[in-house]
Amino acid sequence: MVEHEADSRRAGIPLGRLLGFPVHLSLSWLVLAVLVTILYGEPGAYAWGAVFVLGLLVSVLLHELGHAVASRRLGTGVKGITLEFLGGYTEMERDAPRPRVEAAVSLAGPGASLLVALVAGAGAAALPDDGTVTRLLVHLAVSNAIIAVFNALPGLPLDGGRALHALVWAVTGDRHRGQRIAGVAGIVLAVVVAGAAAWLLVADHLSLVGAGFTFVVAGSIGLGGGTAVRLAAQDARLRRLAVDRLTRPIFGVPSGTSVAEAHRRGGEGAVFGVVDPDGRLWAVVPEAEDATVPVDRRESVEIDALARLVGDYPSVDSHLTGDDVLKAVEADPVGDYLVTAGEDVVGILRASDIEGERVPLTRRSGT
Repeated sequence: MVEHEADSRRAGIPLGRLLGFPVHLSLSWLVLAVLVTILYGEPGAYAWGAVFVLGLLVSVLLHELGHAVASRRLGTGVKGITLEFLGGYTEMERDAPRPRVEAAVSLAGPGASLLVALVAGAGAAALPDDGTVTRLLVHLAVSNAIIAVFNALPGLPLDGGRALHALVWAVTGDRHRGQRIAGVAGIVLAVVVAGAAAWLLVADHLSLVGAGFTFVVAGSIGLGGGTAVRLAAQDARLRRLAVDRLTRPIFGVPSGTSVAEAHRRGGEGAVFGVVDPDGRLWAVVPEAEDATVPVDRRESVEIDALARLVGDYPSVDSHLTGDDVLKAVEADPVGDYLVTAGEDVVGILRASDIEGERVPLTRRSGT
């Protein structure tokens, strides 16, 4: 089953908690349930088709529980589990800190599916060959084996892709390169899966419904791989994000200076601060306020009227980099922040400058 990048906006039917993990059922799963039940056999077999769907749902849940239990034991935490049309996902609280943690959490899901396949297969072998229950157990064994093998394929967003990500990360020391390579592998895998489905359809070895479903799966893998490549590039940009590089100097002017005079001294685009006779900064002009003064009034409006007291500004440390910069400006993502080095104000950081350095970020979690 394909497992998607998760976000914190889980939708669907809450099923309660299992082993302490919140579980949700996406409404898209009901579509799959109806399709599988109808395709299972004649009207008399619909009931068994429904039982098989329920068994498949439990199988996917056990797969995700494998991820969830491993994630909790290895310290990356779990926000919840969502079961959906093409499988499910487990949403983690944080990224894996080390490659071996990434690999262990990723492979725990296929491991759980393989265990279910072995148990179902053993049960089928112990029962009469022609029983309906035997047939159901065989189907569950085969489906779980397929889930295990398919998810182990080396391409994001599949579990094997995350294991590949961990391997490249361990070898190169660069987690972003690992994500990029695993994402490209996912795109290649999607093309191979779609090509194989098309060939089997033309050769009359695959039904139109089966081919259509396979194309949907391939498309989902391709989208996941493309997303992984984009996020890897985004993260690489994030690593270069640094407060000291984005800090704008503050041009100090005495109290009573007109807006026009301040601009003549500091130039257009400067950040203006108001200083006392001893040169100490006591107020800074927000970007939005400066822009509101019409050109014909700049000679009469004093800079003090626009300024905001230094103590009213939030501040950020000049040494912050990467994700720490984003966390520091979460409270006001469109405002101005004083940049400090110890007790000294060294400039101002405008959130608009941060936005220009990056594409919008989403917290990634799940396998």
